[in-house]
Amino acid sequence: VTGAAGSIGSELCRQLASFGVGRLILFDSAETPMHNIRLELEERFPHLSFVPVIGDVRLKARVRMIFERHRPDVVFHAAAYKHVPLMEENPCEAVFVNAIGTQHVADLCVEYGVEKMVMISTDKAVNPTNVMGATKRAGEMMLQEKSTHSRTSYTAVRFGNVLGSNGSVIPIFRKQIENGGPVTVTHPDITRYFMTIPEAVQLVIQAGAMADGGEIFVLDMGEPVRIMDLAENIIRLSGYIPRVDIDIE
Repeated sequence: VTGAAGSIGSELCRQLASFGVGRLILFDSAETPMHNIRLELEERFPHLSFVPVIGDVRLKARVRMIFERHRPDVVFHAAAYKHVPLMEENPCEAVFVNAIGTQHVADLCVEYGVEKMVMISTDKAVNPTNVMGATKRAGEMMLQEKSTHSRTSYTAVRFGNVLGSNGSVIPIFRKQIENGGPVTVTHPDITRYFMTIPEAVQLVIQAGAMADGGEIFVLDMGEPVRIMDLAENIIRLSGYIPRVDIDIE
């Protein structure tokens, strides 16, 4: 699992561990989150054979070392930069990680005979209007191209906003309410799809099991939610009255 210490990657590791995998390789560049997920897995799954690896998908030689040493059967590629405004300001990094990093992992899957690679993608890859979405779309297209002439089965799974994931809007709203407001909403008519992390990850694993290669799966995330309604509801659930106790800007 690349990006194994992130909010999606770490949940992938938890669910895969519960399926009794032979060995689980955790690959991530973030040291402290990796340390935390390692301690959790050691406590919750004492019989699990797993290897925490600090590394960066941008460095193909480092990724190659892991493939060479452990020869994985299945790769879940969750490593990515995902925050839209930050990637608008740092587009080169979005390209390095989301496009080139994905290509490194995909190339090595072919080279080392990996059976299946599942990429975590985003609904922002649909007719992308920002750098993050465009680089994730580029990653999807690479996998689709490789699927036409490779024994490795490549697939991508797109989903929208995941409740409780790093940078999710709900923790931001809660913090704004704790500080006495205002709660900030970009536009009154903006809507977003939401699901929980365990739900999203369960569907990613299911999509990976269904995949023959070359598909892009889109998760059914139910009905879209108006962000303004979400903000008002969270203010009420926190015990305040919207626009009386806590302003919305």
